[in-house]
Amino acid sequence: MGTLDGASSARLSDFRGGPAAFVVDARGLVSAWSSAAKRLLGYETAEVVGRSVAELWLVIPWDSSQQLLSAAEAGSTSWSPAVLMHRQGHPVPVTLTACAVASVVPGGEGTVILASAGSLPEIREDNAVQSWLDRGERVTAVALRSRLESADAPDHSAAEIARSYLPARSSPGVHGGWVDVLPLSGMRVAFAVSDIPVSGMQATVCIGLIGAAMRALAELDLGPEEVLARLDDIVARYAAGERNQWSVGFVDRLVGATFLYVVYDPVARRCVMASAGHPPPAVADPDGVIQVPELPSSRPLGRGEPVFEPLAFELAEGSTLFFYTGSLVRACGTSHGVSGLLRTAMGRSGPSIRDVCRVTVDTVTPLLAAEDDLALLVVRTRALSGDRVATWELPGDPAAVAGMRSLVLQQLDQWDLGHLDFTTELITSELVTNALRYGREPMRLRLIRDRTLICEVSDGSSTSPHIRRASATDDGGRGLFIVAECAQRWGVRYTGQGKTIWAEQALGG
Repeated sequence: MGTLDGASSARLSDFRGGPAAFVVDARGLVSAWSSAAKRLLGYETAEVVGRSVAELWLVIPWDSSQQLLSAAEAGSTSWSPAVLMHRQGHPVPVTLTACAVASVVPGGEGTVILASAGSLPEIREDNAVQSWLDRGERVTAVALRSRLESADAPDHSAAEIARSYLPARSSPGVHGGWVDVLPLSGMRVAFAVSDIPVSGMQATVCIGLIGAAMRALAELDLGPEEVLARLDDIVARYAAGERNQWSVGFVDRLVGATFLYVVYDPVARRCVMASAGHPPPAVADPDGVIQVPELPSSRPLGRGEPVFEPLAFELAEGSTLFFYTGSLVRACGTSHGVSGLLRTAMGRSGPSIRDVCRVTVDTVTPLLAAEDDLALLVVRTRALSGDRVATWELPGDPAAVAGMRSLVLQQLDQWDLGHLDFTTELITSELVTNALRYGREPMRLRLIRDRTLICEVSDGSSTSPHIRRASATDDGGRGLFIVAECAQRWGVRYTGQGKTIWAEQALGG
C-alpha cells in the first residue's frame, strides 16, 4: 500500500491533465492514494487507505458505478460524472475513469480510479462519449434533486400545498430554481423559494448546500430576516473558502442567488417574510382578489447585505399564496403582469389547490423563455380553530403552578386526551416553574391539539435555557431533562418579546 507517485506515475501518462488517481481493491477498499488525489480531495494517504471507496462518493448513479467497475474488469475503460466529497465537506464534481491493472504498486492490485476536475481532453474530442457524459450528468443531477425534494408536497395542518418544477426547454436537466416547505414548532410552517444562477450537476449541488444550511437554520426557529442574514454570511464564506483554499469553480456562483423565506402561523393567521433579491409571492384572498405585498427587497445572497427587513401581515383563512422563481416575472414583465396571469389561471381552475397549480403551469409555460426554468409553489392557508387552542396568562406567583396543572388536566379531559394526563402534568409543571423562577412577565401557557399535543410556555426573558444531567445530590436542575424524557420533541424559539419553550407529545400517548 502506498502512493501512486514516482515510477508508477508513468502508468497514468496516457491521461493528460493530471487527474487524481487511487486504487480500489476487490473488497471496494482504497489500497493506494496519489498526491494528486490528496490535492483534489484533501485527504492524507493514511486517512484514506483501508476505507471504503463509497465514503468518498457524495453522489454517483449506482448503474454508472457498476458500469465503471465492470468495464475495468473486462479490460476496457469507462467514464462517469460524479460528485466526490472533499475532506472539508465541500462537493467536488469530477469525471471518473476506471481501468484494471495487474499491479500499480506493491499490494495495490485492483482497479485504478482517475478523477478529473473536468472532462478529459480525449473525451471532449469524442462527441459520442461526450453526449453519454452529458446524459449521465443530467441523470445524476435529476436523481439527486429528487432526493433533495420529495415528489409530493408535504401534508400540513397550516396549509394545503402543491408545487411544480419546469426545466428549461433549451437545455433539459436541472437548473437553479427550487422551492421547499419546512414544518416548524407551534404548528407553523416555512416556505422557501430561490433562484441560483447555475445549471446541471452544479445546480443540484448548490441547491443541496444552501438547502441544508437553510434547514439547519429553520431548526433554530429563527425569523425570516435572521435566516437570510445567516445564509448571506454562509454563502460569502463558501465563496471565500473556494477562492482561497480549493478550486472547484462553481460554489462561488451561489453569490447572487436570490432567496425568499416565509413563515406562516395558523393560530394567529400571521405571515412574516423577508427577501434577498427575490420577488414576493402573489396573495389571493378567499374571494380571488390578488395583490402583491410591498416587501422590502435586499441584495441577493453573498453580497454583504447588512439588513434584511421583514414584512408581517395577517391572512384570511383560505388565502392562496403563489411563490415563483424570477422567470415568471421576466415572462410577464411586471408584478402586475404576474397578478393578471395568476388571476386568469385561478379563473380557469377548480377548487383543488393541485388543480390551481396545474392550470397555472399550463398558463405560464407558453410565456417562458426557452432558457428559463420555473419552480412554482402554491399554498392555501388554513387556520387552527379556537377549540383546538387553549391559552392562559400566568400570574407571577409560584403558587400558581398547581392551578395551571388543574386547568391543563381539565382541558385534556375536554379533548379526550386523559391518557396524556401524567406526562402533560409533568411537562406543564416543569415549564411553568422554570418561567416563574427564571423568566419575567408577561408569561403565558398554551396548549395546541392537532396531530400532536403541544405545550408552550412563553415569557419576556431571552435567557437561553440549558438542559443538563443533574447529580444525585443536586436540589434542582432536572426540569428540562424531565421535559425531554416525556416529550417526543422539544425546543425553544425566540421573538422580539422574549422566548417560548415548547414540547410535543404524540396523541397516541
